[in-house]
Amino acid sequence: MFPHLFTPLDLGFTTLPNRALMGSMHTGLEEKKDDLRALAAYFAARARGGAGLMVTGGIAPNRQGWLAPFGAKMTSGGEVRKHRNVTQAVHDEGGKICMQILHAGRYGMHPFLVAPSAIKAPISPFKPWKMSGRLIRATIHDFADAAARAREAGYDGVEIMGSEGYLINQFIAPRTNHRTDEWGGSFENRIRFPQEIMQKVREKAGKDFIVIFRVSMLDLVEEGSTWEEVEALALAIEAAGATMINTGIGWHEARVPTIATLVPRGAYAWVTKRLMGKLRIPLIATNRINTPEKAEELLREGFADMISMARPFLADPDFMVKAKTQRADEINTCIACNQACLDHIFRGKTASCLVNPRACREWELPSILSTRDHLQPSTVNRPPSTVKKVAVVGAGPAGLSASTELAALGHEVHLFEASVEIGGQFNLAKRIPGKEEFYETLRYFRKMLDKNGVNVHLNTRVTAEMLQAQGFEKVVLATGIRPRTPHIEGIEHPKVLSYLEVLQGQKQVGAQVAIIGAGGIGFDVAAYLTHEHGEQPSVAHYQQEWGIDPTYSQRGGVARPAAETPKRQIWLLQRSKGKVGEKLGKTTGWAHRLGLKARNVQMWNEVEYRRIDDEGLHIAIQGQEQCLQVDHVIVCAGQEPLRELQAPLEAMGIPVQLIGGAKEAGELDAKRAIAEGWEVAKG
Repeated sequence: MFPHLFTPLDLGFTTLPNRALMGSMHTGLEEKKDDLRALAAYFAARARGGAGLMVTGGIAPNRQGWLAPFGAKMTSGGEVRKHRNVTQAVHDEGGKICMQILHAGRYGMHPFLVAPSAIKAPISPFKPWKMSGRLIRATIHDFADAAARAREAGYDGVEIMGSEGYLINQFIAPRTNHRTDEWGGSFENRIRFPQEIMQKVREKAGKDFIVIFRVSMLDLVEEGSTWEEVEALALAIEAAGATMINTGIGWHEARVPTIATLVPRGAYAWVTKRLMGKLRIPLIATNRINTPEKAEELLREGFADMISMARPFLADPDFMVKAKTQRADEINTCIACNQACLDHIFRGKTASCLVNPRACREWELPSILSTRDHLQPSTVNRPPSTVKKVAVVGAGPAGLSASTELAALGHEVHLFEASVEIGGQFNLAKRIPGKEEFYETLRYFRKMLDKNGVNVHLNTRVTAEMLQAQGFEKVVLATGIRPRTPHIEGIEHPKVLSYLEVLQGQKQVGAQVAIIGAGGIGFDVAAYLTHEHGEQPSVAHYQQEWGIDPTYSQRGGVARPAAETPKRQIWLLQRSKGKVGEKLGKTTGWAHRLGLKARNVQMWNEVEYRRIDDEGLHIAIQGQEQCLQVDHVIVCAGQEPLRELQAPLEAMGIPVQLIGGAKEAGELDAKRAIAEGWEVAKG
């Protein structure tokens, strides 16, 4: 089905079995005090799942290169011994793995960070120390020593992180390199640092060792590289001995979302394609490629020689095995939400995955795996000692997760849903522009319901008596939430709509709209109302809205953003102090705010709601009374749990377990809901 994806890649001294690279992504397991056994189990699962080559999260070549204090590094024999647990586990499963060498430079979160120039990064609280010539030379040798130690630890290669605004990239770009010595000024001087790193790494690690160099092909910041410089750098890195070149997109300080769900699939493959045919070594395309179909398309049409997918392997370790065995419809697709992966990392937590709560917990999980040829090695649990007849009420994210997991264990599971389709709140989320990937999650759950033999009862509203009469030994209540109605005078006025009525298309919405509540739902409703219905995201539209120049006429490939002017005027209001939308995801919230701002959405905080009447919504801001003369007021002011069945079931002596919104409404949380569904089966 995917002939290009499964074509081996001959690197001369070794051959990769397919064209899928599991790209680098920090998980937090790199810093665990367990001799890296959890990290070993994590990568072993992906090696079993068929990744052609894997790359670890960033490992510093010295302490100054730490991302944070006591971060992962490769500087001693003791660290070599720990990493052997990782490489041995991967090789036992027939896989190959590279260690990424990453020096944070001015992106470090510690007071002794260094950079080519003493220019503070907007994402770090610390100003870096300017590197001396002597320190630059020492750092080059540290990169080479780290590569040699990686080889000693059993790695098949290394990836040198030269993009995303980290130290090497900081030397290359005029934005961050203001030096006037041999390491700055001219382009030739600015690329001296990466060139010498590449040369020394090759000398120290040997010729028969994979060295991937990640080149920033599109900085997306002002005073970044020109395309001519990118091309010249790639040629210089090839000449210095690189085995492959990977594509880096965007600096972490860039104000352009590059991997969020609102980014169209394969939106940056055009950058890699510009370099195709200019080099003799393989090129790797990356960013928002999350299905085998998309990977195959890009390879077939000559965009790259290999495809990097990081989070898709987090979402489904068996991605490649399923694609190869004609089970692509069973792949648990990454939806690029960032909620459990990047958001966790930036908050100092271990990464996981919204759609796959097993991710990064492989070491703790029981497994019945006996051979590496098992088709679903990463998704099996120990069978239960006794089989039960279980009712799961509610087919939202929590209920779907619980029912499929319980049925996979062998229990007789009946899933009851009052509406005519599964999905719950996912059926609202998928309607939001930029969140179309939720269709994939629903597709996956439909397949798992069928495969695991769940008895699905749609359009069925159950009672406690019905469940008792049918002999259920356990009931899982995943009945979700109901929207909360705030106490505001005139809340029953015809102008007032609930977010359910709006997102389900039950009511027409006017041209002037006030939204009460600026949490995730409020932002979603604002996005929904400022886009044309049926509007499909395209790469060209995304580039225009976010200021990406496909002609590369400006340094860094940046242009002036030009969002379309919406037909509605929206006010997004919150009672509390602080930034509107402050509780949104750490790595995506800023993009949602910028997107709405570009569409002229007014975001106000510290709003007191007085009343709603024919004139509109009467409010006060810092004591100043005013009236928003709106056509409609949409309420997104939180939720309340739906759990009416709990008390009568417990009175009948039937064990009840609450999960998802039925357990805790608050702000809707699909990550928690799916994880709780899995915990039902696990525990």
